[in-house]
Amino acid sequence: QVQLVESGGGLVQPGGSLRLSCVASGFPLDDFNIGWFRQAPEKAREGISCISSGDGRTYYADSVKGRFTISRDNTKNTVYLQMNNLKPEDTALYDCAAGPRTEPDCERTPFATWGQGTQVTVSS
Repeated sequence: QVQLVESGGGLVQPGGSLRLSCVASGFPLDDFNIGWFRQAPEKAREGISCISSGDGRTYYADSVKGRFTISRDNTKNTVYLQMNNLKPEDTALYDCAAGPRTEPDCERTPFATWGQGTQVTVSS
């Protein structure tokens, strides 16, 4: 009933762009901090971006800063991750997650609700 569903992944060439979507069902997405994570095979999950409920404060990992942009559309109950100038090292399974808004800094949020993930592959 409470679910996050990601979409928008695919195969792109280096330098290309993708926009990932994270759609919430069963709860109002704007009441939660939302984060984007990625995980490559045999590597640890990496938090790459998040947005806080309320003031909309955002965080970006150094690896994606200046290339990725997180945003939310509360009317559609959706958080987006715009990914530009993609690199081969961006190849991973991308997953969104929701956590309590009581933490003002979204990068410190104890995320507990996760989606299934969408695969992004950057290759020539």
